[in-house]
Amino acid sequence: MERKPRVAILGVTGFLGCGLPALLAEIGMVCTGVSRSGTGSVPGIDCWQTPDTMNFSGHKAVVNLAGEPINRRWTAGNRLRFHDSRVGMTRRVVDAMRMLPAGFRPEVLVNASAVGIYGDRGDEILNETSAVGRGYLAELCREWETAAMEAETLGVRVVRPRLGVVLGHEGAAFRRLLRIFKSCLGGRLGNGRQWMPWIHLDDLRAVLAYSVSSNALSGAINCAAPATVRNLDFTRKLAAALHRPALCPVPGFALKLALGGFGGALLESQHAQPAALEAAGFSFRFPTLESALADLIPEA
Repeated sequence: MERKPRVAILGVTGFLGCGLPALLAEIGMVCTGVSRSGTGSVPGIDCWQTPDTMNFSGHKAVVNLAGEPINRRWTAGNRLRFHDSRVGMTRRVVDAMRMLPAGFRPEVLVNASAVGIYGDRGDEILNETSAVGRGYLAELCREWETAAMEAETLGVRVVRPRLGVVLGHEGAAFRRLLRIFKSCLGGRLGNGRQWMPWIHLDDLRAVLAYSVSSNALSGAINCAAPATVRNLDFTRKLAAALHRPALCPVPGFALKLALGGFGGALLESQHAQPAALEAAGFSFRFPTLESALADLIPEA
């Protein structure tokens, strides 16, 4: 019997990764989970490793979604954790590949990044060839991607999904947002004119699976729906979907005062377009915010 291709997934117990093994199983793949505990209860995972025992021999692909949540104050201690869980972990993944002889290494590394790499760009339309921006998040993402690209020297195809805001039932941030808006406490952030790239969780997982199974994708890819919206439009459409008013705008200074650097990041604008995905023929199930909200909020 022919062996099924095997994929190792870091971050598989998190919001983004937990549903990916089942999706990969649908296209004939089996999955190894990599977690700090070396165990878990994720459907579709048939064996486990820890970051200290990573061995990718016999694996077709590695998907690295690891990263400490960044939606908190950017203290010195948190910045160290953000860096180690992204840049440090990616370096360890590449080192594990380097330890294998040529011919035994995975064929592809799908290593997460974020649209924050572009910095605050106003109304500039951003595709994957756009320059890296300035600021803490942009620099963190640049280091993150540079670490992943080291795998290319080993003959590994590297895909760098730059994630926008991910909308999904499983996401704690999305559930919190729904509670705020249902309580009529929602509103725009700052002046609301900042572009807010977003993607439905199902589309993101489909992109990750496509990145593993198809050679059509390599390099940076903007994981954002084609119909990017400004924060003000996002606020209005979410409020309308919930049949609530959006009465409580949050001034920019208040965001920065409450959340520090992360508050400032919420005011940054990235008009990111999925040019690489469209060129590769990827089809979004939820290309518009209205279609995504209709799925996520059935009563909409």
